[in-house]
Amino acid sequence: MKEQEEKLLLESLKRVAPGTTIRTGIEYILQGKTGGLIVVGDSDEVLKIVNGGFYIGCNFSPAKFYELAKMDGAIILSSDVKKVLYANTHLFPNPEIETSETGTRHRTAERVAKQTNSLVISISQKRDVVTLYIDSIKYMLEEPRVVLSKANQALQTLEKYKKGLDQLTFNLTIRELEDLVTIFDAVAVLQRSAIVQKTEKEVRKYIYELGTDGRLLKMQVEELMANVVDESIKIIKDYTHPKKGDISAKIKDEINSLSADELLDLENIAKILGYDVEGNLREFSVHPKGIRIVTEARRLPQTVLDNLINRFGNLRNILDASIEDLIEVPGMGKIRAKSLYDKLKKFSEYYLYNEPFNFKGGVVQRLNF
Repeated sequence: MKEQEEKLLLESLKRVAPGTTIRTGIEYILQGKTGGLIVVGDSDEVLKIVNGGFYIGCNFSPAKFYELAKMDGAIILSSDVKKVLYANTHLFPNPEIETSETGTRHRTAERVAKQTNSLVISISQKRDVVTLYIDSIKYMLEEPRVVLSKANQALQTLEKYKKGLDQLTFNLTIRELEDLVTIFDAVAVLQRSAIVQKTEKEVRKYIYELGTDGRLLKMQVEELMANVVDESIKIIKDYTHPKKGDISAKIKDEINSLSADELLDLENIAKILGYDVEGNLREFSVHPKGIRIVTEARRLPQTVLDNLINRFGNLRNILDASIEDLIEVPGMGKIRAKSLYDKLKKFSEYYLYNEPFNFKGGVVQRLNF
């Protein structure tokens, strides 16, 4: 599913999530086994295909919604789901629009969604199934308990991938400080970061579908994902080939848009970063600019950080610079230069002169390099 379609689906799931008035009305209809066809939208495109029925124009409430669903026709709601506009209406979408459905209600729902780009909800009378149609997207809602079970499994997977990302990032930091980084080290972190972000999107979909029932999951995901995107952008800035220019956000999107199979080949990520390499990526050394480590050690104004990178070129030169060298950077000043020098030394000592760690099973363990 494309990113634009994913956003459209997530917005639609929010609108019908547990805790919303429309979801309560849908539950009433499922319990009453009456079925229903609901269009959420009052645009000209929708009103053009509405014929017959009754104009209601009342405020929306789950009870009224359920009573109106007892009639055979479609129900038209305002875009903000605050008004019931029409009930027992007939919909006449373009019959030439292709549909994969077989039932009359679902065929109509799919065609209306494609023609009007509105959210259309079809509730099956016999199967107790709620299907959402948005543009060309079809999505079947599941019971909250089923969604919660799937969400918990996805969350466990996200936690596992995040621990792996933490380990790879830690190892990358060690190699950066020792000036031993290869393209493999950098793209391996970006690969895992992309996997983590893709998994987070899957969990987010369940959270939106759960509505108020997914608040705890939402807090867990936000804690896990803190700084993940920001860290990946800094790594991209550190390792993007100069010929690509400063397009880190675009590069991040390109990497995240790779399919699961394409992500498995690290050369694809290396090429997006601007490196034309083949074979063993461990044989190609690179020198990070130092943006990630410098900002982690000492927060600097963006202009000063840019001047620092332009002055020294890479992290190795920054680490080797004296206080006097740092003072020469435009905008740095004596106090800021001394603070940066001291904090970079402490940062390096923490990683290099203490035994490195490995994150495994939620417990910090020691690694041997």
